Parts: sequence; structure tokens; C-alpha cells
Amino acid sequence: MKICGFNKTTLLDYPGRVACTIFLGGCNFRCPFCQNGALVVEPDTQYGYSEDEILAFLKKRKGILDGVCVSGGEPTLTPELPEFLGRIRELGYDIKLDTNGSRPSVLKKLAADGLINKVAMDIKACPSNYHVLTGVNVNLDAIRETAGWLCSGDLDYEFRTTVVRELHSENDFLEISQWLRGAKAYYLQAYRDSEGVLMPGFSSCSEEEMKNYRDILSRTIPVVEIRGMNL
Repeated sequence: MKICGFNKTTLLDYPGRVACTIFLGGCNFRCPFCQNGALVVEPDTQYGYSEDEILAFLKKRKGILDGVCVSGGEPTLTPELPEFLGRIRELGYDIKLDTNGSRPSVLKKLAADGLINKVAMDIKACPSNYHVLTGVNVNLDAIRETAGWLCSGDLDYEFRTTVVRELHSENDFLEISQWLRGAKAYYLQAYRDSEGVLMPGFSSCSEEEMKNYRDILSRTIPVVEIRGMNL
């Protein structure tokens, strides 16, 4: 299994918990604004951590950390993921999985087997704009299936969108507000340009724009918040 990154302590990636974040390489999307571009297009060039190295760390940090976030890339592409999550669960940790929602059958199996406690699903855009934001001919049926399963199930979850001024418009959030009407929680994240972005040069929205998008979603979703801006 290709573990390409490891953040030993975070208060942000797993809200409400002191956690660590594990980054797995490889992704089936090519989102131009992706912050982990190297993990997506050239994971074999990234520094690798062994499973045993990660698990040894988690054993030592029991009682200090109380959660593990598994991110990427797209973690559900990793065949060894269930076994790895099982070993983490045996240590007593709750697990949050970050996903693009493209592999609903994998998520459902992980949940059924008790291997995940929470899912954070990235909503890239409204359905009609998904191909632009993902850079691929995405299977929208799979995306809709995952979102619907989360909304109707018992597993804890959140939806989130990284908002990019050049790629998103008000129409995205008008469509999303109807598509995900009644969802539990939705978070808007301010885009930040960096060296790791797959295609640098995009920009973040203004505070006014972000608040407008939040207000649109709030018409149909009870909890909508903005992350990454000092409002």
C-alpha cells in the first residue's frame, strides 16, 4: 500500500478530535485545483511510509490521539485499505475517510464491516459542471449514489466543496442546494494556491462571494459553514 504522506497531529481534519492524517497515493480524478497534485499524478515519487511504521506510531499515541483521518488521493482505490483500517480499529481509534464518492460499493462495504466512523465527501461542483472540476468523464450515477446513501443512512458524514473563483459560479450552489436538500452538514472551503496544486494559478473567492454561496446552500441544508477564512 502506498502511504505518501503523514500528518502526525491535526485538530482540523477530523473535527472534534485530536487526530492524525494519512495520505494515500493515486486518484481517478484530475481536479485542476487539487492541493495534493503529486499524490494524484506521480504517487511513486513521493516519500513512502510503511503500514508498520504508521501502526507503531498509533500504538505509542493511544490516549493522546483519538482519531485517524485517511485521505488522498482517493483512498477507496487502494485494495489493501480494508485490512489497514481494520488494524487501526483494533487499536481503538475512530476513523474518518475522505473520498470523492466515486466508489459507493467500497464505502458501503467499509461501513457495513464497521471500519469507518465518518465520511467526508468532496462535492466538486453541481452535476452539470462535474466534468470540468474533475478533469475526467466522471460517472455521475456513482457520485449520486454515494451522496444519497450518506444522506439516508446512519453513518456520520459531511459534504464539502473547495471553492475556486474561476471554476465555480452561483449556479453551482443553486443546483447543489436542490440536489442535496436536507443534507446533514455542508462546508465551503476557501481555495488556496500553492506549489502542490495540480494546475497553479487559480484564486480564492472574496468573503462576500463565499457568504453568498453559504446563504444559497443554507436555504435547504441546516448546517452550512465556511472553512479557511477569518470571518
